[in-house]
Amino acid sequence: MKDTLNYLFAGNSLTKEEACDVLTRVGEGRFSEAEIASFLTVFRMRKIKAEELAGFRQALLNLCIPIDFSDYNTIDVVGTGGDGKNTFNISTASCFVLAGAGYKVTKHGNYGLSSVSGASNMFEYFGYQFSNNSEKLRREVEETGICFLHAPLFHPAMKHVGPVRKALKVKTIFNMMGPIINPGSPKNQLVGVSDLDIMDLYHQVFAESGQNYLIVHSLDGYDEISLTGDARYVSNKTEDCLSAADFGFATVSPEELSGGNSVEDAAKIFKNILEGKGTPAQQNVVVANAALGIQCISPEKSLTACVAEASDALQSGKALGVFKKLMELNK
Repeated sequence: MKDTLNYLFAGNSLTKEEACDVLTRVGEGRFSEAEIASFLTVFRMRKIKAEELAGFRQALLNLCIPIDFSDYNTIDVVGTGGDGKNTFNISTASCFVLAGAGYKVTKHGNYGLSSVSGASNMFEYFGYQFSNNSEKLRREVEETGICFLHAPLFHPAMKHVGPVRKALKVKTIFNMMGPIINPGSPKNQLVGVSDLDIMDLYHQVFAESGQNYLIVHSLDGYDEISLTGDARYVSNKTEDCLSAADFGFATVSPEELSGGNSVEDAAKIFKNILEGKGTPAQQNVVVANAALGIQCISPEKSLTACVAEASDALQSGKALGVFKKLMELNK
């Protein structure tokens, strides 16, 4: 680590292989907390390079507990967090809409970082049993179309970094790692990012992965399609801008996307949406994100067709049916 730190402090950057090697050793517990803190600080002093991010990603995937879903055409919908918007669980609700539409979803997530309620908070609140047991998770995907991968159970290497991150109290490279280290290796991924720099980094990393991917950023700061203004997206096929009108929806106000002040508040909103009792703004933003997920899997489909498919999954009660069945399996 001494040699690596001197090399980085001199203004150099790591190759993908070097980045993978050093983070592998971090994950194996070979370095002190002081050494890890110094290493993480480098990437607060300068921007991380795409090669470095790709190497860090490879290290954490090598060290994780993998789950084999290769016989399914799976998708994950996830945001980086960190946008400070405290929205309700839009990505998680969108995942149930996708499953309701017949797609296989392997949702990866954790407790809330910048919002009151993260994906793990939501699943836990409703009684979902976190597990890294492949039989349980594959059964859920087979019978309901969705399972949830609670990140800490799949990334034991992160235990060496956790205390350092907690002590530093600042963002580190690990804040952007979650969406790109799904242990189920989904073949399709819709990722929301909180700024355009991360979008560019992810685009370079995903371009080498062989996945179908679609990365989105709402230009007013949301890490998902928010319908509050225009959004930028890039995929392995194309890049463009999207407005609420492109989905056939009206623009919404930020207040309409609030997740409330507690996990209970967020859970009530979440359940209302699946039960068809959400506000038009809440339902539309979930449908919009699910529609992009469908287009990520099937880029040949028009956005209009994807919106219709997602709307049907929500309004017909299919998404709610998936939710109920999944929670029934976890009793």
